[in-house]
Amino acid sequence: MPLWGGIEAGGTKFVCAVGTGPEDVQAEARFATTTPEETIGRAIDFFRIEGGRELAAVGIGSFGPVDPNPSSPTFGHVTTTPKPGWANTDLAGAVRRALGVPVGFDTDVNAAALGEHRWGAAQGLDTFIYLTVGTGIGGGGMVNGRLMHGLLHPEMGHIRIPHDWARDPYPGCCPYHGDCFEGLAAGPALEGRWHARGETLPPDHPAWPLEAEYLALGLASLICALSPQRVIVGGGVAQQAQLLPLVRRRVQELLGGYLQAPAILDEIAAYIVPPALGGRAGVLGAIALAQEVSEDPNREGR
Repeated sequence: MPLWGGIEAGGTKFVCAVGTGPEDVQAEARFATTTPEETIGRAIDFFRIEGGRELAAVGIGSFGPVDPNPSSPTFGHVTTTPKPGWANTDLAGAVRRALGVPVGFDTDVNAAALGEHRWGAAQGLDTFIYLTVGTGIGGGGMVNGRLMHGLLHPEMGHIRIPHDWARDPYPGCCPYHGDCFEGLAAGPALEGRWHARGETLPPDHPAWPLEAEYLALGLASLICALSPQRVIVGGGVAQQAQLLPLVRRRVQELLGGYLQAPAILDEIAAYIVPPALGGRAGVLGAIALAQEVSEDPNREGR
């Protein structure tokens, strides 16, 4: 049986795996994201050792912005990222040239969405959102059974949401927009506002109602715009057990009964959910990208 490789290329760490799915991950490695040359080199070395001749393809879900358009000359590149040294890096091309196998490429959140669609909380759905809340905020998902793309790819973390300056004088941390969704609600915003990492703040800290307010404002807009059948919220910040119940209640309040859907009115706990694959959604979704490019070579850029 062929093996597929997956890379969850995050701004903080890379996760690489070889296998066929959640029940068959045969090797895995995690390492810090340093320079492109060093980090991509470590990923390539991992696949040469663990994949060998059986490796059929590699999928990459990457931090961005990226170019996911297979017909573009910069397909597979990390483009205008603020991460030092990574702007305009040909990530997919470097892996393809080194390993000589097809490479599927998309955003890290679209990859995680694909993993959840194939094996997790989005099974059987054709329109849903996957939002990750961690070092940044990213969003992806599917509409009518296809991963979201378009002009580039979704940038849900950079939508503008109301900012109550009296309640929250923190200016935001996004280097492009200041107080956009990511600038107000990602992990660095928690730390910048409260001078402590989110995971160190107790459950009754005032950080959490404010965080829930921002997440609910963002989700309410996305729910109205995209009409998802489910919303999956992952990432390190979202792992705080007290957070999602606050978000669900506030989303219902913000929508105000306008959307007459039982999923929102009566079953909100099954509508806004954590990823069923947990922290493995990204790398498993990358394996799913590899499987898709094996089945349809047109998904790979040239």
